Amino acid sequence: MRLLLDTHIFLWTLDDSPRLSRQARELMTAPGTECFVSAVSFWEIAIKASLRRRVFRVDAGRLVAGARAAGLRLLAFQPEHAVRVARLPAHHSDPFDRALVAQALTEPLTLLTHDAALAPYGRTVSVV
Repeated sequence: MRLLLDTHIFLWTLDDSPRLSRQARELMTAPGTECFVSAVSFWEIAIKASLRRRVFRVDAGRLVAGARAAGLRLLAFQPEHAVRVARLPAHHSDPFDRALVAQALTEPLTLLTHDAALAPYGRTVSVV
């Protein structure tokens, strides 16, 4: 399985947070699973950290090294991903989440998220 971690799942993974569900942990550690984190997540974290959002009080630069140390694969945001956003149904308005859905559809990957509002995008999203 190839999983794209949404931003909160990524942060909870690096923090070994109890908010990361048992189901998410099992999916991420299943044999043969590849876990990806998108450049979009780093962008979201950097923006929200600069706005001093409580949940995003992290050093975005240190997260890149943390992702690599955790064995996560980094996924660049490509023009094809940006173009795919335009064809998404308007189930969700958050531009970061929409970019992650577009990446998951394009690659293909399964977007692993805690955000039930993304479920209407179908099988490309796994809500845990």
